[in-house]
Amino acid sequence: MKRINLRDFEIGGDKLTILAGPCAIESMEILDETAQGLKEITKKLGINFVFKSSFDKANRSSITSFRGPGMEKGLEMLSVIKEKYDLPIVTDIHTPEQAEPVAKVADILQIPAFLCRQTDLLVAAAKTGKIVNIKKGQFLAPEQMQPLIKKVEDSGNNNILLTDRGTSFGYNNLVVDFRGISIMQKFGYPVVFDATHSVQLPGAQGNCSGGDRTFVPILAKAAMAVGANVLFFEIHPDPDSAKCDGPNMVALKDAEELFKTCKDIFELMK
Repeated sequence: MKRINLRDFEIGGDKLTILAGPCAIESMEILDETAQGLKEITKKLGINFVFKSSFDKANRSSITSFRGPGMEKGLEMLSVIKEKYDLPIVTDIHTPEQAEPVAKVADILQIPAFLCRQTDLLVAAAKTGKIVNIKKGQFLAPEQMQPLIKKVEDSGNNNILLTDRGTSFGYNNLVVDFRGISIMQKFGYPVVFDATHSVQLPGAQGNCSGGDRTFVPILAKAAMAVGANVLFFEIHPDPDSAKCDGPNMVALKDAEELFKTCKDIFELMK
């Protein structure tokens, strides 16, 4: 399996990598508190860390849902976090035009699950030369990720991550088929397991999504046990007051214990 180089570490190597941070950028204060806390935790545990937050959540359930500060302001805020804490950044892009400006700040360009088949978006992300994290659509089987990989490869980029975030098998629910991790690993790239979006209940609250964060540790530990290379968590100082995805986000105070357990399983499997 290809190991992806990022700064001074490898994604998909012998150390666990975690992508984590608030779902959407709400304020500089929340970004700062979360980044500082997660950097301290991951440094203490010896885990590779990439900070995640989105400047725009374009696929909200309702037109009135909170989306974030937008690209220009959001990138400014992520730049501050990147410089202050010396952290690599991962964030979403939603249109091909966003790829180039976002790549000036982000080390990993993330393709949202609902947009994973958008050829122009994948090609634009690939051409930046940055790592491209393709989130598997809730509507796709893991085998269907291979043509999406080829779109990025044929655009001259072999720095690819694949993320599983659950699959729709019924109304307002997602189910994780852990066979998907092994299936996608056969394509030759590291596989990320998104433990927080996998417990989301899409549109379950009418004009917004629900979720149940109590299942996050169970799914994360299971992903480590079946050999996932990377974990993805959305973390917030106070998830119950979060403006986006609160029900499925993990509280910052609970992150260290969860990360340590996952690291222990990861190393046992290695």
